[in-house]
Amino acid sequence: MNENLDCLFLVTSSSKKSYQSLSKTYSAIEPPTWALLLAQSMRADGNQVGILDANAENLNEREIYDKINHLKPRLICFVVYGQNVNAGTTNMSGAVHISNYLKSEGIKQKICFVGSHVQALPKESLESESSIDFVFTNEGVYALRNILKLKHFNSKDLENIKGIAYRNEEGKVIINSSEKVVPTNRMDIDLPGYAWDLLPFDKKPLDLYRAPMWHAEYDFQKRSPYASLQTSLGCMFKCNFCMINLINRNDTNEIGVASEYSNMRFWSPDFIIKEFKKLIDMGVKTIRIVDEMFLLNPKYYVPLCEKLAELNKDDSLRMWSYSRIDTVKRPEILKLVRKAGIKWLCLGIESGDKKVRLEVAKGKFEDVDVKDVIKKVHEADIDVMANYIFGLPGDDEKTIKKTFDLSLELNTAGWNTYAAMALPGSLLYKNAKENKTILPSNYEGYSFHAYETVPLPTDKLKAYEVLKLRDEAFIKYHTNENFLNLIKKKFGLEAVNNILDMTKIKLKRKIIEENSYASK
Repeated sequence: MNENLDCLFLVTSSSKKSYQSLSKTYSAIEPPTWALLLAQSMRADGNQVGILDANAENLNEREIYDKINHLKPRLICFVVYGQNVNAGTTNMSGAVHISNYLKSEGIKQKICFVGSHVQALPKESLESESSIDFVFTNEGVYALRNILKLKHFNSKDLENIKGIAYRNEEGKVIINSSEKVVPTNRMDIDLPGYAWDLLPFDKKPLDLYRAPMWHAEYDFQKRSPYASLQTSLGCMFKCNFCMINLINRNDTNEIGVASEYSNMRFWSPDFIIKEFKKLIDMGVKTIRIVDEMFLLNPKYYVPLCEKLAELNKDDSLRMWSYSRIDTVKRPEILKLVRKAGIKWLCLGIESGDKKVRLEVAKGKFEDVDVKDVIKKVHEADIDVMANYIFGLPGDDEKTIKKTFDLSLELNTAGWNTYAAMALPGSLLYKNAKENKTILPSNYEGYSFHAYETVPLPTDKLKAYEVLKLRDEAFIKYHTNENFLNLIKKKFGLEAVNNILDMTKIKLKRKIIEENSYASK
């Protein structure tokens, strides 16, 4: 990396705390997709930029400080997203720790944050964290380009920059008018790919990153090198538990609600296929397609899958993508998806109870035969990572058991369940604030796996009861005989042993411990 950068994109993580003992071996290390996109966009606008991925390089505070002093950037931009929807808030813990350290050590550069938490709560973020000088209220592409044209980044300069929140000279937080996001007809131009060359590596590109265990067929050797990229941004749906669409934010409210900004934008298939080719040329075959709704618009995904199939004639690609359970129906589409190298589909089943499932999706979830859909996916030789949520509004112990029993019957090779969380930026969060529901007291509390996790209660279940049911279900599923037989048949005995070793790691939960002591 060159010295005297215009902007250094800094990536940190809270994974060691968030994932507890799972972090050392089992948690994924995700390439920083948005840091890569922003870096490439700023370079296209004539700026000198760098990426410092302290997570991938496992850097401590002092090492980060020393690298910044060497690089001498004009601006330090913390990119605070992550591999799961909650990570934008969870990773604030590690990011704020580093920003506080840098300021305490006398760093002179301004520090800005971009990420889902500050997009959701720009005012609260700046009022709570004195080491952050300003934040972006949506994806930040045009706002950052305009900021980097400034000679200085003081409050008088920032008052005319759309799409940010900052402190004025009196210390009051100001949320400026919104900035537009990159429209579909400008995606190839203003978000022109990924700055892969700026990422750190050991022996070969992207070898410091590792895929989730299931994506690698529960084989440690297949986890790296690993990459992730997007073919679209945003989502057209308005699920009340989700905060993905905060990148599209276009208002100045103190609390952003993602369901109010539903919008999808696409890169052209020809443009995106070039990014896939770059990764394949670098020897990367394990790839995540990050889009929330990859298999939604045939206009974009069909030509892309056809082009990927040409690149995957040796069937060496190992990719996964998301899809809704109600958009995966047609066998001919699944056949094409499999030819493209997509060997896993991550499907949001959410609940085994139809009423609960339809409620959280606000009527936009088409009622389908879940069992039939999963059967068709399996028949296409595609494995399923099934996602469920315990503790959605309307859930009780009976409906949660119904969800778990459905998961056992479906017997997918991947299984993931979260306790419902009022993530900042979701409608659940705003409702919880209005109803004075107890929410996590710190960033770590929004992690799905952390000691301090605090999910939402339901009308029938306390928060700790929901979490306890989730943790018990995780062990039950991954030690279930039918599941382990499936894994042995598909991936071998070593995969089974790796899964069983993982189940020996028990997560500690503060609210469960407190309620266990209280009941004695």
